[in-house]
Amino acid sequence: MVTSTRVRHSTLAPVVAAQWALWTFAVVNVVIVEVLFSTGAAGKNGTLSVAKFFGLQAALLMVFQLLLVARIPWLDRRIGMDRLTLWHRWIGFTLLWTILTHATLVVLGYARLDDAPMLKTFFALSGVPASLLGMLAAAVIIVIAVVSTRPLRRRLRYETWHGLHLLLYTALGMAFVHQLMETTTFTSSAFATVYWWALWLFAFGALLIGRIIVPVRRNAYHRFHVAAVVPESDDVVSVHVTGRHLEQLPARAGQFFVWRFPGHNHWWLANPFSLSAAPDGHTLRLSAKAVGATSGGLRHLPVGTRAFLEGPYGALTSLHRTRPGVLLIAGGMGITPIRALLEEEPAGDIVVLYRVRTETNAVLGDEVRELVDARGGRLHLLTGQSREGALPFEPDNLRALVPDITERDVYVCGPPAMTSAVLDSLRRLKVPVRQVHAEKFSLA
Repeated sequence: MVTSTRVRHSTLAPVVAAQWALWTFAVVNVVIVEVLFSTGAAGKNGTLSVAKFFGLQAALLMVFQLLLVARIPWLDRRIGMDRLTLWHRWIGFTLLWTILTHATLVVLGYARLDDAPMLKTFFALSGVPASLLGMLAAAVIIVIAVVSTRPLRRRLRYETWHGLHLLLYTALGMAFVHQLMETTTFTSSAFATVYWWALWLFAFGALLIGRIIVPVRRNAYHRFHVAAVVPESDDVVSVHVTGRHLEQLPARAGQFFVWRFPGHNHWWLANPFSLSAAPDGHTLRLSAKAVGATSGGLRHLPVGTRAFLEGPYGALTSLHRTRPGVLLIAGGMGITPIRALLEEEPAGDIVVLYRVRTETNAVLGDEVRELVDARGGRLHLLTGQSREGALPFEPDNLRALVPDITERDVYVCGPPAMTSAVLDSLRRLKVPVRQVHAEKFSLA
């Protein structure tokens, strides 16, 4: 159902409220863990005490990792999956070094305790169930971290990388059991037992609900299926999906779903596509460019094919509006959420900048033009070869096109390089941060 745009007048923006909530949660738990460490039993020597410290930090980082990818709707709609995923990535590398430090100190500590070589101590510890689980968890996390580095990540298909990444849940499960078997953490006090059980159950519960229970229940209830497939150009197609009671689906213009068509493609072939039309309670529409086997095959989807949707996700919505005027900036297929947002905009002060190589590459261009004209807005089609880079989005050019840019909400969606260039120019133009809303048109 199309909703009207509301300008927020409160002093605390939704994204700021969500960030404060996350920081508060993190700080409170860090304080609790440090208190548990300082009041708990020390290790058998100084090295093992330091190893215990790093082990507790690693456990806390694992919980944060789970919560950032649990797809908690309140967080996702305010911060955005792209930003949450970025934080998940950087916490992941921090976790890697924390685990390596913990493991090294454990081996070193027991080697000093037994006055034995570290290699001999390592193999001796591998015979202890609790230590073996920790070693296996660390090995899996190391493998995932290595394949997630940019040089290797770029060489792997998304489906291959994602499949390997799912092993992280196995590692977290082994790490949980490892910590459970260590008597100096879970059973050091009654409060420690309650705290660690509550924290891990909360994290695993959030993940289970957000990633499995909600999607399965939602798809069973709505029974999504393909209603129509409409070619928009030689390499772009729109897929209309319908189902039962779609007016109850909490989707908004600007958001995206992760789409699967299990009757047409393998289950593991999934793509994130933004809604290219505001949800109206009857149908959902995605528009995609054929850039791979999965998106290229959408043109051949038979009507009636079952669809499995995860979402809605994303924070590029009118929830974050702060000003009456709005500037919508899109590049390439980033026009899809921008076009959907236009449907929510009432008549008023609207400017759209659409960056494409040529006019013929302007996907959904006619629809965008009609929506802008109907609302009394302005559309600037910025054409040019890719070698010209981001010149249309240099600060002086943006100010010339939109002189009052600092007085508007600015929504940006497009390829990562373009989005980064626009955000840099907006910073240089001193557009207030709370008025800038961006989503990079990629997931992993």
